[in-house]
Amino acid sequence: MSAVLLIIHLFVTLALIGVVLIQRSEGGGLGIGTSQGMGAFMSGRGTANLLTRTTAVLAAAFFMLSLALALLNRGTTGVGRSILEQPAPTLPVAPKPAEPTKPGGPSVPTTE
Repeated sequence: MSAVLLIIHLFVTLALIGVVLIQRSEGGGLGIGTSQGMGAFMSGRGTANLLTRTTAVLAAAFFMLSLALALLNRGTTGVGRSILEQPAPTLPVAPKPAEPTKPGGPSVPTTE
């Protein structure tokens, strides 16, 4: 069930992105939403109304699918815990490095 909703959610998301990109903004957008290239099919105002309604329907479907997926998957991660409740991981203690000898310190025996 979750996989089917996820695939539908993906299609709705892609459609919503496409419809938003097609819409004409104040700067002209992609220019696809004008009636100049569409002939006598729809007027500019009709196209804007259609795209606005389509955007609203797709946005509502997007939110509903998002909520449905969130509710279906809310208990799948196991017991919820805070990371602050877990003890800190213990790291192995490295040995101390040897201290360097100071000048005038113990002399090195010579073999003669």
